[in-house]
Amino acid sequence: MDAYGIREPRLRSVLPFRAVPEELGRLRSAVREQLGLWGLTDLLSQAELVTGELAANVYRHVGEGATASLVLMMGDGRLRLEVHDECYAVPTLRHPTDYDESGRGLRLLAAVTAAWGTLLTASGKAVWCEFPLGTGEECLRLRRAVTALEVYGRLSGQLMPTGTRNLAALEGSVTGLIADLRHWLTAQGRDPDCVLGQIQSGHGAGSGAS
Repeated sequence: MDAYGIREPRLRSVLPFRAVPEELGRLRSAVREQLGLWGLTDLLSQAELVTGELAANVYRHVGEGATASLVLMMGDGRLRLEVHDECYAVPTLRHPTDYDESGRGLRLLAAVTAAWGTLLTASGKAVWCEFPLGTGEECLRLRRAVTALEVYGRLSGQLMPTGTRNLAALEGSVTGLIADLRHWLTAQGRDPDCVLGQIQSGHGAGSGAS
């Protein structure tokens, strides 16, 4: 942890949508794409399920055609989903009965997520939930790579605005980052092809060796 208390950069994606049936499927597809870019394939099914339920709740309780947005955030060892709408009525989790469908989405949140809640915003409310991220080395490598590419993309102006990013945008950052790293290695008196060759052969990867 650094002096500011930040353990790792937080990645963020905003996905606006309207509460109409034809947009709910597109929203789940957008979630699949974004989590795939972040290397969170192990959370795809849970995140899609929660997204569908929360978006459906906007349709049922705020109204058909209501304007809303899904915010995805990754950082500090967790994935956070927030669905924002323009209604100030805060949902409550009630004890279900045999004939009661009300509150199904909230019961689902309680069952499949590590934490969830609601909060009031300047324009309405948000319902949020969180999933813990995997701690395997492969997951950590993917998250570090995506974080580096997103930061580089913002610095170089190569990434599109939040919510419209795609694989092509990240690939553009890969190309630019590798080119800049080659330039930096040359400036340090190192042979870029030799360093890249060591990486490709597996020598020094993750070892911190110079």
